[in-house]
This record gives sequence, structure tokens and C-alpha cells, in this order.
Amino acid sequence: MALSFFRWAENRTSSRRHTTECYNVLIESLGKIKQFKMVWLLVDEMKSKGLLCKDTFALVSRRLARAKRVKEAIEAFERMEKKYALKPELQDYNRLLDTLSKSRHVENAQEVFDKWKNTRFTPDIKSYTILLEGWGQECNFLRLDEVYREMKEDGFSPDIVSYGILINAYCKSRKYEEAIELYHEMERKNMKVTPHIYCTLINGLGSEKKLNEAIKFFELCKGSSDCVIEAPTYNAMVGAYCWSERMNEAYGVVEEMRKCGAGPNTRTYDIILHHLVKHKKTKEAYIVFRKMNGEPGCEPSVSTYEIIVRMFCKEGRTDMALGVWEEMKGNGVLPGMHMFSALINGLCNDNKLDCACKYLQEMLDMGMRPPDRLFKHLKKILLGEGREDIVIILAHRIEKLRNIPLIG
Repeated sequence: MALSFFRWAENRTSSRRHTTECYNVLIESLGKIKQFKMVWLLVDEMKSKGLLCKDTFALVSRRLARAKRVKEAIEAFERMEKKYALKPELQDYNRLLDTLSKSRHVENAQEVFDKWKNTRFTPDIKSYTILLEGWGQECNFLRLDEVYREMKEDGFSPDIVSYGILINAYCKSRKYEEAIELYHEMERKNMKVTPHIYCTLINGLGSEKKLNEAIKFFELCKGSSDCVIEAPTYNAMVGAYCWSERMNEAYGVVEEMRKCGAGPNTRTYDIILHHLVKHKKTKEAYIVFRKMNGEPGCEPSVSTYEIIVRMFCKEGRTDMALGVWEEMKGNGVLPGMHMFSALINGLCNDNKLDCACKYLQEMLDMGMRPPDRLFKHLKKILLGEGREDIVIILAHRIEKLRNIPLIG
């Protein structure tokens, strides 16, 4: 459809031709649905019109990498120079490394780095931080330490970004002593500790119920002349109190946010609601949810509604779940697949089969294919009630949705 519109617009008038940006938007759209043959035809078309640029190849490589076609992603980068005569610079190499790392292919990024280092490009500190972040996300500390050591051997001192990546990796793996030691190393070097680093430490320590340590870093952040505390750091502290079931103190931080003009926001309330629901404090959760609509910047999001709908479904109060659902739709918030699944499962468990089928139909109307587990659950109950005709209709619709072509 996007391609058809693109061609229609192009033929509409000869005075206004598509720009590089228009082509790139279309290539991004086609890449998302893995229409790579069409992508390369458009690349050739751009070259013939003098519209081709290196950003186009970055888009192609990113889409190929996300489609797990890593070899082709690297080949696309190489084709840029070999076939299309666009010579890559350091920032282009870094962009390829970043694309591979962020697409969960850091091992391939490392191979490219090792193969081309000092032959096709000379890395800078950004090249190393990309790899640090990739290995950190994988929690592979052997490779992380190797890259960190190599970076220092090549004369690059770790900067704030590097420290932030390392601290995040250690916190993610619950290696809090190592993370705190890196914080102290920054202090010894008189480096500015960013709010993001404080936020990472507070989040990590709070989730492990190391509340006193989380409070210590929160106070250090507040006392730092270099830090202006923003909503994410406050939210981390709200979460820390919630993990330790200290809800009054969590509400106290929310009040402090108001006084400082730093929030709260929807995320603040989502954190509180998540913990209230986890501890089965349904009444309190619903009161907090109701307060959100009256506070600017705190309007419930789809994730908020999902928390509340799921809460009521688990308690067998599907009437309340449906009320919240209708309110959500009235506020222009569209449900996602997980939210549909929670509601339909809840209705099945409450033996409200007609209602469950209605929402499955609505899900299909929105172009969402239900998870196999969800449909199997509903199917089993319907067959048990002797309603094979409905199962056949729903199965046909699901199969039809599965077979819809991606482009027309």
C-alpha cells in the first residue's frame, strides 16, 4: 500500500519529485515487512536520480540486522562503497557497529571491529563504547572486560558514557559492589556523575531491597551541585520504597516531586500500581488509579490500563475490568495484544464465553493475531460447551489474517 501511494504521488505531477527523505521513509517501511528485493530496486532508482546517500544504507543495514539477516546487513554496508561509490567514514563504521549491537548481534559487531580495525578504519572512543554497551546488554563480562582493557591500551580513558554503560551492566547483573566501586572511581577522578548514573544505582539497589544504600545515592544526587534531579531519578526512588513495601515513603517522594516541579508522571503511578497489585492491595490500587485522571501529565497510558484490567481479571471481577476497558476506549487509548489476552483469559475463566468471543473478534478486527495459547484456551472451553461452530468461524478468521499479504 505504501509503495502504491508512493507511485501514485510520483505520477501525480512532474514538477514535484520525491526527495531522498521520501525514499528513505519508504525503504524503512518496506524493510519492516522484509521486502528487501523491493528495497534494493529503490536503492538503484535513487542512484539513477542522484538521491542516494549513506543514510539510506544505514537504514537498509538496520532493517536486515533486525530481521536476523546479519551477513546481508554487513554486505549492504560493503556494497555502499564497492557498487555505489560512497566511501564510508568513521561515523558510518560506528553506525554499523551500533546497528549490529542494538539488534542483539554484538558478537558480529565484535567480529567486524576486529577484522577492520586499523585496516579500514581507526576506532575512536565511541567505537569502544558501542561494544561495551552491547556486551553489557548480554551480561558477558569476559568480553566486556576485554573490550574495556583494549580501549585503555589504545589510549582512550573511560568517559562518563563508558562509566554509565559499565555501571548499568553491573547493576543489571546484580553486581552492585562492582558498580559502586566504579562510582567511587569516578569520584576519585573528579568526574561529574550524571543523574542517569544515580538513577541506575538507585533502581538496581532498590530492586534488591537495599533501601538504605538506594537512599544514600538519592541524597548524594540531591546534594550534588552538578545534578538537577528529574522525574526518572525520583521514579527510581519511588520504586525503591515500593520494593521494600514502604508505601507511605513512596507517596512522600511523589509529594516532593510536585513541590520541585519534577512530576509526578504516568510512569510514577505505573510503578506504584505495579507494586500495589503485586501485594494484592486492590482497593488502594484502584483509588490511586482514579486519582491519575485529575493530575496533569499523569493520564493513564495503555500500560496503566493493562495493570488495572489484569488486576480485576485475576480477582474474577470482570465486570470492573470491562468498565475500565470501556473508559480506556472512551479516552482514545487503544489496547495492545497483551491487554486483549488478559481480558479474554479473564472472561474465559469467568465463563463469559460470548463476551470473550466478542473481544477476540474485536482483536482480529484490529489486525492482531491472538497468541496460540490464548486461542487454544478459548477453543477448549468452547468445544467443551459444544460450540464447535464458533470455533470454526474464529479459526477461519485467524487463518485468514495469517495469510493476508504484506503489500498489495
